[in-house]
Amino acid sequence: MSDPAGDPSPISAAGTHEFERVSSRTVYSGAILALRLDQVVMPGGHVAQREVVEKYGAVAVVAVDDDGNLVLIDQYRHPIGRRLLELPAGLLDEPGESPLAAAERELAEETGLAAASWSTLVEMALSPGFTDEALRIYLATGLSETDRPTPEMEEADLRVLRMPLDEAVRAALSGEIVNATAIAGILALAAVRDKGIAPRPADAPWAGMPADFLKRKSAGTTGNQD
Repeated sequence: MSDPAGDPSPISAAGTHEFERVSSRTVYSGAILALRLDQVVMPGGHVAQREVVEKYGAVAVVAVDDDGNLVLIDQYRHPIGRRLLELPAGLLDEPGESPLAAAERELAEETGLAAASWSTLVEMALSPGFTDEALRIYLATGLSETDRPTPEMEEADLRVLRMPLDEAVRAALSGEIVNATAIAGILALAAVRDKGIAPRPADAPWAGMPADFLKRKSAGTTGNQD
């Protein structure tokens, strides 16, 4: 519907606005995240402030052994003060390292395993209302033992366990498994199995992979941005 002057109404124009960032100021930059204050042009011309948490991208691995068991880790998470059942996972914090290479590295570091076959299972924008944090979850099969570096910090207390997929699904739905990445990976694998959906190749394009924080750390940027 248009008004008498021929201009599109707000309803017909919805979904077409370009949300231009007119200025940006960094108020904190730490080891694993930065907080940025952006001024963004809203529909109608109003400029609003948006808080943005920049983070590294991340990868996680749904590793399935020859008996159909998932390899999970039990790891302490300080922000919530308890241990969680999770997938092997880690940050994309090495310049030039591909997401697949990072997934291979994290699987070895956290479980002492390597995989012969890799594919892309699912991707997640974890909380897009305030952060660019996103991750890719891989499916890894054909598992074998490999060298595992000596664990440090929380990983020195990490426990590795194996769980049948159906049991993992029940644990996710019962609230025993609450880690968002683990739930997404477990349910995605169940859908792949039950619906016969072929996962994407391991090197499939990832348009939503975060890059700002890695660039910031590589450049040593901590101050204002324009």
